[in-house]
Amino acid sequence: MKILVSNDDGYNAEGVEALHAALEGLGELTVIAPETNCSASSNSLTLNRPLFVRQAPNGFYYVNGTPSDCVHIALTGLLDFRPDLIVSGINNGANMGDDTLYSGTVAAAMEGHLFGIPAIAFSLVEKGWQHLETAAQVARDIVERYASQPLAAGTLLNVNIPNIPYDCITGTRVTRLGKRHPSEPVIKSATPPAIPFIGLVL
Repeated sequence: MKILVSNDDGYNAEGVEALHAALEGLGELTVIAPETNCSASSNSLTLNRPLFVRQAPNGFYYVNGTPSDCVHIALTGLLDFRPDLIVSGINNGANMGDDTLYSGTVAAAMEGHLFGIPAIAFSLVEKGWQHLETAAQVARDIVERYASQPLAAGTLLNVNIPNIPYDCITGTRVTRLGKRHPSEPVIKSATPPAIPFIGLVL
């Protein structure tokens, strides 16, 4: 299996490093991510200046553009193969409801979706990277499931994972996108949620 990995926090973010490490052994991995943090860049493509692709010492490729640029460039000439799956993340913060319209993490996955490639975006619910290892393990679990039961070509999953120990995960819920008014705060609870991570099928 050939897997293209991207994100919006930048090629040196803890989240993409953890995602890459978690997926090792599941297939041929290629990381192409933004040079700098591009959070909230949505599905924008860079049209007003030249873009370059460079390779970091760890083998990751990075682009001086948006997450959508990264995936678009990968699929239209940089790669000499068509990925079987595109994964994006792990994002530093949730991507739910209307926020997905702004999310660069979801946008990277969406770019693959627009090319007809199954794609999955992964996000930690709360910022700060606490329990990043949980999100990494959940990502591996879902990609392993994909390997045995492939998603349809038109499928995009947006997965939000709470910052709790992996052993506290009790299940999965698939749901539609919700809505949140800007004046409504994100409510944080001291107790782990009953549903530990939410997969949003777009």
